[in-house]
Amino acid sequence: MGPDVSGATRRIDVETGGEALKRAFREHPTGVALITAQTAAGPVGLTASSVASVGVDPPALSFSVTRATGSAGGIVGADTYLVHLLDARHPDIARSFAVSGAERFTPDQGWEILPTGEPYLPASRVALRCRTLHSLGVGSSVVVIAEVLDARFGEAHEPMVYHDREFRALPVGSGS
Repeated sequence: MGPDVSGATRRIDVETGGEALKRAFREHPTGVALITAQTAAGPVGLTASSVASVGVDPPALSFSVTRATGSAGGIVGADTYLVHLLDARHPDIARSFAVSGAERFTPDQGWEILPTGEPYLPASRVALRCRTLHSLGVGSSVVVIAEVLDARFGEAHEPMVYHDREFRALPVGSGS
């Protein structure tokens, strides 16, 4: 227990390890992205909540994947891939790409293939075509730094966040 700024005593939980990290980030809202690539075995994709802007010179972003196998391995091994920044219109697509074995790249989801070969969701707010600059293994995860080659902008919509294991619309207020 420790004092808060008013001098009252409050309880502070202290945890360590991977479960503590999962709990901390489960309670921290993040944006939702869908990363797609074309491989020799066909299109692959996964939902990611770890996408972040890194810098503008060169234009770069980062993301992490849990294992470099399956869809994650296909993306990490691809020459180029798309990072779609999803919005409140896309919770079903985010869910299907977050669950192993779920139906993906179905005609009703509206996929197209770019001339450069990547699976593209034109209904997304923006799709950033990227290539890996650096990757770093961290335990069973891989952190990727990717150069943004170009961006395809679609219709803007309310943002979507991932919070407490749910995809949620984030209403945008008119300000005060």
